[in-house]
Amino acid sequence: MEVKVLGAARQVGRSAFLLSHKDSKILLDYGAMTTKVPGFPMHVPPKDIKAIVLSHAHLDHSGAAPLHFLGGKMKMHATPVTSELSNLLIQDFIKISGQYLPFEFLDLMAMNSNTVNHGYMEPFQVGDFTVSFYDAGHIPGSAVIAVEAGNKRLIYTGDINGDETNLLSGSLKNLGEADMVITESTYATADHPHRSEAEQGLVEFARTVVERGGVLLVPAFSVGRAQEIAMTLVKSGFRHPIAMDGMALKVNGILMRYQEYLKDPTALRRTLETMEEVTSWTQRRRLVKKPGVVVSPAGMLVGGASIFYNEHLSMDEKNGIAIVSFQVPGTPGRTLIEKGLTIYRGKPTKVRAEVRRFDFSSHSGKTPLLNDLKGVGGSPKFLTVHGEEASCLALAQELHDGMGVEATAAMPGQEFVV
Repeated sequence: MEVKVLGAARQVGRSAFLLSHKDSKILLDYGAMTTKVPGFPMHVPPKDIKAIVLSHAHLDHSGAAPLHFLGGKMKMHATPVTSELSNLLIQDFIKISGQYLPFEFLDLMAMNSNTVNHGYMEPFQVGDFTVSFYDAGHIPGSAVIAVEAGNKRLIYTGDINGDETNLLSGSLKNLGEADMVITESTYATADHPHRSEAEQGLVEFARTVVERGGVLLVPAFSVGRAQEIAMTLVKSGFRHPIAMDGMALKVNGILMRYQEYLKDPTALRRTLETMEEVTSWTQRRRLVKKPGVVVSPAGMLVGGASIFYNEHLSMDEKNGIAIVSFQVPGTPGRTLIEKGLTIYRGKPTKVRAEVRRFDFSSHSGKTPLLNDLKGVGGSPKFLTVHGEEASCLALAQELHDGMGVEATAAMPGQEFVV
């Protein structure tokens, strides 16, 4: 089995890996860099590929996949949750960035019609490859992918989270033996605070803001993070109004159709019954004047209803903004954290609302990531990807020094033999 790195090397974004064995070739993910002008992995002729095997729905792993399907015979393999969520996110991607994309809605429909769904630990065959999905604990439906061919076994972590959250149980710990592991490196140099600290801090901040007569805006990713924030508040006994807006509402419907992929479906259902679903501008205009919490995409304040809420809430000191997601450099969310500035009436303006940040990451920190990787049996080679250059290099060095294994911070275009 051979591996070619097409993207996600020493950076976060456009994850894509080409696996070859005999006459069979498959892609593990084919994601996009979701900057203003999107970036894509190295090109692979669709006629050469039997299938794309998708680890999860986030656009940096799925966003370029429709390139391969119109008029072709390729298949997409994913968990059913990933299939529906990726369709939702790519539709939005086309709506926002369509003029820059080398595909359109028809290509997405072709991808959907050629998608085959699989559950966790249900092996399936793609050409000469036997593929299995294991729970990655990152977002609902996310998978660690194991691929076997020619008496060799490769494990691709995709994005992985070993810690339990309100929404998910955390990644599967026993992944078996492997000859090669392709691992993400997003937080390979630092550990996250314990999740209970983030939860307690958010709840206390929400109570403080609301009880002084303000509104707390929580910009949150539609998939996973918005639900996690709402569940955290409801679990704590938070007795003030909670509202949720935007694409997160469509995600809620998908998650309730696939409850077997959730840690506690009853808790999510109770949360959804407790909060207000925002579907009109009349509601939005009322919510910015009424003490409570509003959970709204986009998580980096780059689009969605959160822009409306931010403009209406950020100039009043009794209000609050809770940042609960990673903020990419150059985004409005990152500018808000670093400089305390937001765009108000078209101009950069100092915010008056209280801004706090809470770590609700859906990626493993350094210690749990290393523990999971050390638990892989055999004597695998490691490729460290999907992280800033310093993180990829540091993880490769840590694996080499701590386990005595061969570990490489991969570069785009590099090829490896399993």
